Order: sequence, then C-alpha cells, then structure tokens
Amino acid sequence: MLTAVVPEAQAASGAAYTWRNVVTGGGGGFVPGIVFNQKEKDLIYARTDIGGAYRWNAATSSWIPLSDTTGWVDWNKNGVDALATDPVEPNRLYMATGTYTNDWDTNGQIMRSTDKGDTWQVTPLPFKVGGNMPGRSMGERLVIDPNKNNILFFGARSGNGLWKSTDYGATWSKVTSFPNPGTYVQDPTNSYGNDIVGLAWITFDPRTGTAGSATQTLYVGVADKENNVFRSTDGGATWTAVPGQPVGYLPHHGELSSNGNLYISYSDGVGPYDGAKGDVWKFNTATGVWTNISPVPSSSSDNYYGYGGLAVDAQNPNTVMVATLNSWWPDAIIFRSLDGGATWSRIWDWDGYPSRKLRYTQDISGAPWLTMGIEPIPPTPSPKLGWMIGDLEIDPFNSNRMMYGTGATVYGTNNLTDWDVGGTVKISVMAKGIEETAVMELISPPAGAPLISALGDISGFRHDDLTTPPSKTMSVPAWSTTYGIDYAELNPGFMVRVGMADYASDTNARSVGLSHDGGANWYKASAEPTGTKGGGMVAVGADGTSIVWSTSDVGVYYSKSGGNGWTASAGIPAGAKIASDRVNPNKFYAYSAGKFYVSTNGGATFTQTAAAGLPSSGAASLKSVPGREGDVWFAGGNENPGPYGLWHSTDSGTNFTKLANVQEADGIGFGKAAPGQSYMALYVIAKIDGVRGFFRSDDAGASWVRVNDNQHQYARVTTITGDPRVYGRVYVGTNGRGIVYGEPVGSEPPPPVNQSTISPTSASFDKKTDKQADIAVTMTLNGNTLSSIKNGAATLVAGTDYTVSGSTVTLLKRYLASQPLGTTSLTFNFSAGSSPVLAITVTDSTSAGTGSLKVQMYNGSTAASLNGISPRFKLFNTGTSPVALSTVKIRYYYTVDGEKAQNFFCDWSQVGSSNVTGTFVKLATPKPDADYYLEIGFTSGAGTLGAGQSIDVQVRFAKSDWSNYTQTGDYSFAPTGATYSDWRKAPGYISGSLQWGLEP
Repeated sequence: MLTAVVPEAQAASGAAYTWRNVVTGGGGGFVPGIVFNQKEKDLIYARTDIGGAYRWNAATSSWIPLSDTTGWVDWNKNGVDALATDPVEPNRLYMATGTYTNDWDTNGQIMRSTDKGDTWQVTPLPFKVGGNMPGRSMGERLVIDPNKNNILFFGARSGNGLWKSTDYGATWSKVTSFPNPGTYVQDPTNSYGNDIVGLAWITFDPRTGTAGSATQTLYVGVADKENNVFRSTDGGATWTAVPGQPVGYLPHHGELSSNGNLYISYSDGVGPYDGAKGDVWKFNTATGVWTNISPVPSSSSDNYYGYGGLAVDAQNPNTVMVATLNSWWPDAIIFRSLDGGATWSRIWDWDGYPSRKLRYTQDISGAPWLTMGIEPIPPTPSPKLGWMIGDLEIDPFNSNRMMYGTGATVYGTNNLTDWDVGGTVKISVMAKGIEETAVMELISPPAGAPLISALGDISGFRHDDLTTPPSKTMSVPAWSTTYGIDYAELNPGFMVRVGMADYASDTNARSVGLSHDGGANWYKASAEPTGTKGGGMVAVGADGTSIVWSTSDVGVYYSKSGGNGWTASAGIPAGAKIASDRVNPNKFYAYSAGKFYVSTNGGATFTQTAAAGLPSSGAASLKSVPGREGDVWFAGGNENPGPYGLWHSTDSGTNFTKLANVQEADGIGFGKAAPGQSYMALYVIAKIDGVRGFFRSDDAGASWVRVNDNQHQYARVTTITGDPRVYGRVYVGTNGRGIVYGEPVGSEPPPPVNQSTISPTSASFDKKTDKQADIAVTMTLNGNTLSSIKNGAATLVAGTDYTVSGSTVTLLKRYLASQPLGTTSLTFNFSAGSSPVLAITVTDSTSAGTGSLKVQMYNGSTAASLNGISPRFKLFNTGTSPVALSTVKIRYYYTVDGEKAQNFFCDWSQVGSSNVTGTFVKLATPKPDADYYLEIGFTSGAGTLGAGQSIDVQVRFAKSDWSNYTQTGDYSFAPTGATYSDWRKAPGYISGSLQWGLEP
C-alpha cells in the first residue's frame, strides 16, 4: 500500500564540494578526433564520442575537460562530432555536438567559445548531429576559413548537406548549391546504422585567399562510393565533382599540404569498427592528376584493411603518415613517407613469422591496464599499438610530436623523426586527464579497496588508490562490459560480477565471475543458468552464501553453492531489478513493473508485497541500507506516465513512503553517517526544488543539500554511491566522463596511499593431525599498522587465533583447524590503504594417498592467461623398493577454457622425453576448478625408479589453435614459487592406486 507522504521539507541548499576524477590514466574510450591549432603552439583539442571535449595543458602534459557543464537534459552535448579551433583568433573554438541521429536523441547544436572552451554559447540546429554514430572519426566536418575567420562551414549527416555561417557560428544557412549530401548507409537493417553518414570532411586551400578576404577554393569529402570529392573555386557558391577521382571507397580524411597536394585516406567502411579494404590517394591540385600512393593497395592480397588516420607534416609537406582502419591482427600498422607517398616504411615489419621487427617501443606506465589482461602471443603483442585509429596528427610546430586516438586511449610520441634515421620511436600514453569510461555500476565496500567499478568496454577495475591508475582490468573471466557487481556486506571480500562472455571463441566461457579477495583476483563460476548470454544484474546475500542473478534473457536464478549450480527463482518476473538485504543473509528484494517482491529463503522464492504506488516504468534504482534489516530505498520512475521520485520502506517493502521533497530521482546510494548521526548519509541523482543534481541527506531524507554545481554536471550520469568509510565522499558514475568523486571543500585530495601488503596471498592448510601447521604471513607495512584480521564479519582474536611479532603474523593451527574445507578468506585491515586478503585452501588429507610416491611441482609460467600450461614435476620414490615407471601416473587438473583439441609436449626428463606420455581426460562431472586432467605416464622404456631416487619431468600442453587458458583458478596450478615444493594437488598413482596427494 502507499502510505502517507512525508511533509514538504526545507528547500535544498548547496554544499561546497570539490570534484575530481577517479584516475585511470588512459581514458578508457574512443577518441575519434585530435585537432591542433595552426597558429598557437601547444593549443590542442581532443574530441570524444560520448565524453565531451578536452584541451591540452602543456604545463602538466595532461588534458582539461571542457564539457562538464553539460547537464541532465542537454546530455547530447557530450557527443562531439566535429571540432574547429580558429587559425586566426586562437581563443575561438567551435564544436558540433549531438550524440545520435536516430529517434532516441534530439537535434544537435553548434557550440562556440571565445575563451578556448571555458564558456560556451549555443546555436540550435534544425537537425541531429551524430557524435557517437558510424563515421565519427572522419573529419573534420566543421572548419573555419583560415583567411576570413568569421566564415565557417559544417558538413551534416542524415542528408542535410553543407551549411555555412558568416557570423562566427552564431547563425547558419544551408548551402543549397552543394550537390551531394551523401548516400552511404552503414547498415540499412539496423536502427543505429541505417542513417546517411553524410559529409565527411572539409578542407580549405588557404593559398586562394588573403587575410581578411574569403578563401576561394574548398574541398569536401562525402560518404559516397561514386562521387565523393567536390570542389568550389568561388568560396562555396558553386560546386563540382573533382574529375578523375577514385571510386569504390569512402574518403575518411582530406589533408592539403602546403605544396598543393591533397592527400585522402579511403576505406570500404566508415568506421570506427569496420574496414577491410582501402587506398590512399594524392591529388595534385595544380595539374589535376590523381595518384594511388597506397602503402599496400587494395588490389593486393596483403591489403585486408582500410586507411583512416592521416597526417601531413606542416613543416615538411612531403612527409605523410597514415594508419590502418582496421588491422585487428596482429596489430595496427602506421605508415610513414618522406617523399609524398612514393615510398613508405612501416612502424613494424615481419621478421620471419611470427617474429616482427619494431621501429618503436611502447610505454604504458601511465595506464598499465592497457594490456587488458592479455598475454602476448606472437605475433600479437600486448599492449597493442591500438585499434580504431581514425585520426592521427603531427604537431604543426614540432615535427617530432605525433598523437593518435584509439578505441581505448590516446598514444603519442615526442621523437617521431628518429624513425627517419633508423632510430626507435618512443610511443607512450598521452591521455592523462581524459576519463571517458561508461560506468555501469559502482560499489564501495566497508573493507578493502575504496571502490570497485563495473565499466563498459573495459570490464572494470579495483581502485586501490583513487589518484593512481589501476594496474589491471578485471580480465578473468574475460568480457568487455561488466553489467552488474555486488559484494557480501558481512563478508566484503566476497564479490560477484556479471557480463556477457564470448561463447563463440570459448564454449566453456562464463558470464559470471567471483572474487574472494575484494576484487583483486577473479575466477569464473563453474556453472551458469542454462541458455543465458549473461548480462543483467547480480545481488549477493549479506554473508555471501546466496547469489541472485537477474539475467538479461532467461529470467532470475539463484545459487547457494558459490556459482557451482543455479536454480530458477520462483515468483519473480524475468528482468526484475534485484537487491540483497545487507543484514539478513536470506533476504532479497525485487522490483518489476510497479510491483515489489521479497524473498526470505536466499532467492529461491519471491512473494509480492502489498506495496502500491511505485512507478510502472522508467528508471529503477533499488538498494537496502547496511546495518538495518528491511530498510529499503527505491529511486525511479519517469515524467510520463509517472510517478517519478524517491520512496522509502522500513518493513522490507511491505509499505513504501514517497518523499515529497524529491521531484525526480534516478539513483540512490549510501555513505558514512554524518558526525553525531546514526543513519547513513543518503546520496541521490535527483531533481529537488526544480534543480537537477547530486544531493546528500544526513537525516534520512528529511532535508537535502546539493553537492554539485552547474560547472560539474557530467551530463546524464548512471549511478551513485557514498563511501562507507569517509563521510561526505560520494562517487558518481557517468556515461562517458568516467568516475567522478566529490568531497566537501576543505577535504584534502586523497594522498597517494602507501599500501600495505602481505606475503603470501594464498596458502594451504591440511587438517590431518600430523600435517597441521601454523601459517606465517609477512607484512610490508609501509608506515601503516595492522588494525584487525577478519574472516567475513568475524574478527580474529589476537593471541587466540593469531600472534604478531614485528612484521610477521602467525595464524595458529588451532584456529585454522576449525575452518571448513574449501577456501577461507582472511582480510588484513590496516590503518590506511586497501585490505589485502589471504586465501587459504583448507583440505583434509586424512584419506589422501600416503604410499611410496611424492610429487613436487611448480608452474613454469604463473601468468593468469596464456596459450600453454607448463607444469614442472619432480617425482620421488619414497618407498623401499624400485618402482616400474610404466605403472606410475601423475595428474594435473585444470579447466580447459574452451573445448579444443589439445597437444602434449615433454620438454625434458632424465628418462627421455620420448618415454613420457600425456593423455587428456575430460571429467564426467566438472569441478569448480577442473573439468579436465592431463595424465602423465611412462613407457616401458623409462625403466624403474629406485628407492630414494627422483626424476624431473618438464612438460607443457596447449590447444591446437593456441587459444588461451586461464590458469589462475585451476586446481593443480601453483600460483607462487619457481622451485620445486611438495604439491598435493598433483596426485600420483601406482597401478591406479592413489599414492600421493588429493583429487579435487
């Protein structure tokens, strides 16, 4: 039922806040355009497809965001389809903005600035602009007359043709004489790609005008495979197709050199993802001669890509560079010519497959996660030079500086001309300050890292330090977008995230991942709901014993086995929004189409409550308050049909109260309570007193303060949460401006954290009486102190469960012996920084093999993902009699991570590699950490192993297509050590009888 409405509270005041980005260092999104000013040195701009524009700060070698004033309603200003910086008055800057040209966006606008983008004026356009549409790295579509800078031209999409302004962009009129608005449509069957791409670029010939007089000759490239280059010689009054122009491909960029050559890069698609054929052409504007100067012409079988990014050195007009669009394998290629395209050199060459000879080094220290968790497999490197290189620029003032945008970051160099003398070009990340990720979800647990992010395209991060780029993405299990993430409130080291795995490349992939160490390391669940493609959202029970997954496609499922098995939840509609109670491990909540549901048995069954008055459609953010069972908040709805706002329940959703002082709300989160308050601070994405923004309440919603201002709006943000450990700190996820966080003015920015570490981070404990042993853990404190050790919500007792001596913690065997079989995760909490986790595998070898064999082992490579697994064994005869090796077997258990034929290799053994055999066996019943084992055996030619003797057996195995294994969660994998040690997870047998170790 809908209960009484809360009385109108006081108007929302403002609280002074400082806003910063959570640093990734690399951007994390596509940068389709980089524009250098031709008059002022170091005046450089970057435009993004959904994250606005940036200006280069030469003093800090970083980028300054220019679009943060974009608000909730005018969100499409963050899609920048074209940008122009004035070559006469450098303070003037223009952008054509609008994100989509299909039906989910409104018309675009020309934005103009006279202070380099610090402030803006806006001229609405009578059509849409597509900053995030196909062909967005073509350009530039918006240009300024280099001789008479009150004149601008803009090439539109959707068949809207060419437009002109003569008053510095304040007003615009259509150039009706322009003959071809474009015909190319990327995909007529798709609502996203079925629009006309339109005009691609405009280039002035500045030699055909004088200062103060309009330039007479212009060239326009059009997305059309037949008539695609047009010229005007009367300032844009009349136009003709340039005679002799190439046909069959689409012009991406047109760059005019100072000696009169127009260079054009062509591809068979508009990008940024496609491109399988293309050419590069040079048009001599004096003679009218066209020359195909392609580094690899489309007629060649070696051409499997188009050409995109194109640059001409302003100081050396015969120096031309072009990038592939797209050479996905093995990597992008950048070409360079010093003679106007007559000859070319490549940034890398083949050097006997799979080896490559590189003319570059690549430094990703500014964003070390750019490897994406992928190990290099020659010839494919990691990290890559890039992909989607739709724009590449040479600094007009400095021939040594080049920048280019990719699908994930901006790369560049400051020693480009070393290429020409046989030197090595130093490529590095040049994206500091650009934060372009699309944020799906954020969690800030009460222990461990302050923030974990679920992101589009790059999966997400564990952010141990808000001011330092993360070292790695959440790449195991692998998928591009993490759609949902949650943690166990009472056991915050346990986390679950869901994505959409690539089942085409890995039939055993999983779209659900689990972590027992606060997101530092992840492994895939051993099972998932039948038929799902993943996605959706996930909720984790308060103690982690239950997981509920609302998939994107097959309904709602629950697991009470750590993801080992899933059962359909009853009584809940498919696609429901879900959340867990943060106190009661068995209680979960759900919302769908205006109805509210509750489960009291770990998600097995849901029952609709009596709650009424909730919105039936629109936004929906459902969360429950830590420490208060049954305390639930719901933000959501829409203007039409309504309602829209913020609701609160204190009885597990039986009744909800709508807050009258919140007009609209789209997200809710909680943070540490204000001093003197017992109720957590509330944070909302909302409209209060007619103002859109981010708001905080310290009194359970009775009153609100706005914590952002009009300079920090970040368009249409996606999610919000407070920090449970820092009062006033709030994290906001944006759709293209990364993660921002605010703190009350006067709060110092978080200093670089001195992280404490522990070693080891994984260990094993055998409950067999004569095998029990204390576990010593060495702490590297880095100025911090140990606060506590926790096992879930339980705090270990010093002196009883563990002892501390200096920097060593000793976990006592009497405590460890009381733990259940499986993984016990102990969280080490320090006075500052993150909370590392020790994962202890608890076994009981009472029933293990104790015969006359012993196996020692280590892994030749401990990389998380690799194309071959290489266990190294030492086999001992611990008995008193010789053993015929032909009767001996050793097993190595693992997950295949994609059903393929597999190959076995023995690299070395004292008994001869030819006498060592390997057989792959698929388990009839897969285990969480193994679905196959490699059984190593010996031929009769191996002879016998005498009593007290040992042999080495160094083997490796790989899939026939050399695709990757993910070995970190495998049963037999030894994550630490590079020397032999006893390893009971590699069982040994004589004549089929277990002599050593434990099977999984």
